[in-house]
Amino acid sequence: MSKTIELAQHLEKLHINNMYKSDFYWTWDKTDEELDAIFTVADALRDLRERNKSTRIFDSGLGISIFRDNSTRTRFSFASACNLLGLNVQDLDEKKSQIAHGETVRETANMVSFMADVIGIRDDMFIGEGHKYQKTFMDAVKEGYRDGILEQQPTLVNLQCDVDHPTQCMADMLHIIHQFGGVENLKGKKIAMTWAYSPSYGKPLSVPQGVIGLMTRFGMDVVLAHPEGYDVMPEVEEIARKNAAATGGSYKKVATMEEAFQDADIVYPKSWAPFAAMEERTKLYQAGDQAGIDALEKKLLSQNAQHKDWTCSEEMMKKTRNGSALYLHCLPADITGLSCPEGEVDNSVFDRYLVPLYKEASYKPYVIAAMIMMSKVKDPVGALMALDAAGKRKFF
Repeated sequence: MSKTIELAQHLEKLHINNMYKSDFYWTWDKTDEELDAIFTVADALRDLRERNKSTRIFDSGLGISIFRDNSTRTRFSFASACNLLGLNVQDLDEKKSQIAHGETVRETANMVSFMADVIGIRDDMFIGEGHKYQKTFMDAVKEGYRDGILEQQPTLVNLQCDVDHPTQCMADMLHIIHQFGGVENLKGKKIAMTWAYSPSYGKPLSVPQGVIGLMTRFGMDVVLAHPEGYDVMPEVEEIARKNAAATGGSYKKVATMEEAFQDADIVYPKSWAPFAAMEERTKLYQAGDQAGIDALEKKLLSQNAQHKDWTCSEEMMKKTRNGSALYLHCLPADITGLSCPEGEVDNSVFDRYLVPLYKEASYKPYVIAAMIMMSKVKDPVGALMALDAAGKRKFF
């Protein structure tokens, strides 16, 4: 029996009917079994790919990507996921579209969706705006489908908003699951989600928020650490607390990186901007106040520079469990002595974890493909079994 068939049999036991024709905004919108389904299908698709089996569930159609912020890994992961399933990809470049001439979100949403099966959107830079844009876009698509403008209703995959980065955090989680030999081995494991110094300004909060919002669902001991003033959204922290209480894990905040790293099994040192500052930046951009934006950037860079000791050094790593915690990062990292004079992580630490980091990133295309498949296929169990029984990918 192949691994794919074993995974399909597990999938059959899960209560996942609500996933069909659904969107993927935030991980905390999904049930535990629905998250399990994403992980299961991702592993099955990877197994099929590794055995050179065709994974095409579409023979035509489009995946539309909209990146309102720069991206390498997520952009190519979305394209890879769509291609894996048989979809072509078209990237909407807003500078080359009629959006620059005043085209509304509602109009754009319908015009790009005539033959689209999935819409992937990244809009992570402005607090209160990223999720709002995604919701506005998809509400317009749903209206278009309801009114008979669109022949099918595309599904949304959140490729990062101001609140959550579900494809990243799900890929991180699947990497952790495999590194520790299964979900059953995660209970009681300590993960340190810590702020780290960066010489750049305004990194989104969605990764740390996504991590505490997801990892607390697995009975893990999740610790958030940051300097004073670098708070994340309080509503996401409340989700983390509720998750921890429900799973027998824990969630707490500490004031130092040292305390967070102490006996940690997993560390995730990552820079982000203060929540209050991100709110202020959003208001400045809305007002077109470039002078105010420049002043805020100068202020935040100066504030960051007061915390250069918040770095994942060799000495810091020695504080972790047996000095060998799993190091995670969404990439690109600010690497001391390589990409910058002083940054989030020492070059020697980063170099030692290079292969695991690349493996961590490699789960993202499969996670995205699983999100698409679970939304578009009414019988995913049957689909996986049919793919397993089908032929190899063709090479001409």
